Amino acid sequence: MNKQVLVEDVWKSFDRGRIEVLKGVTFTVPKGEIVALCGTSGCGKSTLLNVISGLEEVDRGKIRVAGFDVVEESTRIDLLRHHIGYVFQFHHLMPDLTLAENCLVPLIATGGQRADGLARLHELATATGVEHRLGQRVRELSGGERQRGALVRSLMNDPELLLCDEPTGALDEKNRAKVFDLLLDLVRARGRTLVLATHDLELALRCDRTVKMRDGRIEGEVR
Repeated sequence: MNKQVLVEDVWKSFDRGRIEVLKGVTFTVPKGEIVALCGTSGCGKSTLLNVISGLEEVDRGKIRVAGFDVVEESTRIDLLRHHIGYVFQFHHLMPDLTLAENCLVPLIATGGQRADGLARLHELATATGVEHRLGQRVRELSGGERQRGALVRSLMNDPELLLCDEPTGALDEKNRAKVFDLLLDLVRARGRTLVLATHDLELALRCDRTVKMRDGRIEGEVR
């Protein structure tokens, strides 16, 4: 099976090297696999997602996504526009825009056709149960609706790889289960690859594989 994500001996520090966050991380994710990164707060899960996406630069090491070298600056924007979707713990939607306007931002960034984008928006909004809220401003939506909207936005350009950083962490138990179910259903239905950071072991065990992190290193995995 083709490797969708390749991370090889990756190191990342902050504060001019004083704070080491990733310490020689190596792992791979085959195409179509759903992987959970688990560990306590501060173990490096979020930073690992950020360097895979290209949002953060590594100090040294190798990262490839969909065959592209993430370490190369020239490829990062293309990866984020066309190959990677990102769902954050806090939705990062613009509160004064409508949900539809927020979700169409990725389409604008890639110069896609509006008619195709609107059709995809309504397909995803219907699948996630927010089709009746597309005309509402984000500040008027509930927490669960905002996070489902963030999921729609992340999938608008049909990315090969979806990265999720504690995507249900800010939700109550009822909405957490609903959003996670939607996430798994959408990814599996499209045969996409998902790397998910979570501290919730119950959610992690529903993925194909759980990778345990501790103190900036891969500690082991469970299938």
